[in-house]
Amino acid sequence: MPPVPPGPEGLAEPALARVRWDRATRIIASRYPPVDLFERVDGDPAVWEALIAAEMLTNPRIRDELGEIALVAPDERISGPGATYVMASFTHLNPKGSRFSDGSYGVYYAAIDFPTARAETIHHFERFAQDSGDGIRDTDMRVVVGRVDERFHDIASLEGHHRTAVLSPDDYAPGQALGRRLREAGSNGVIWPSVRHAGGTCIGAFRPRAVQPPVQERHIRYHYDSKRVSAWFDYATSAWHAI
Repeated sequence: MPPVPPGPEGLAEPALARVRWDRATRIIASRYPPVDLFERVDGDPAVWEALIAAEMLTNPRIRDELGEIALVAPDERISGPGATYVMASFTHLNPKGSRFSDGSYGVYYAAIDFPTARAETIHHFERFAQDSGDGIRDTDMRVVVGRVDERFHDIASLEGHHRTAVLSPDDYAPGQALGRRLREAGSNGVIWPSVRHAGGTCIGAFRPRAVQPPVQERHIRYHYDSKRVSAWFDYATSAWHAI
């Protein structure tokens, strides 16, 4: 991996760290059933656009469901079981951006364990619901887990105000600038201490091949009481848990 040039403010390059997780955990909305086209395609990823165009002849909604495949370079595309969970992160962009993306590219976010993933997603779920003025509602979520074994740039290795800025709870601008710089230099992604769950760790992969396709682990439900997520339901145990 080539060295990352200093940023405009002399931000040092984070050190590389090997990340080996057997159960990298990601929580996503289960409002719609997963699209399985990425599970079924094989062969040369360079011709996927043609395959998707053919699929659209019988399913006009396929482009909306799959997102924009052109955002992922052919040599970065993955297929097979679980691939949709990864590819969707890169073909469906959040125009508002995220901690390490300005919204012009996708990032696959996951956490080292379920409690960290839950805390992270609840925070963002609450912000979205508050901004939308939502009333009381319950929303089902899908928990997926998969292996990660790759080198990521370690945000914890930054010092002083650089680390503080990138890990700001609310200001994503420093992290977005660093994320773009690292991604353009060929980085697989970043690892950092969770801002929402003390002791937890998160990763953000900049390319699909930096992680292994996950599998579904369980379903849960978030209860939003018009102000915050005050409880979550575990379908595996049929139990509610207060937050």
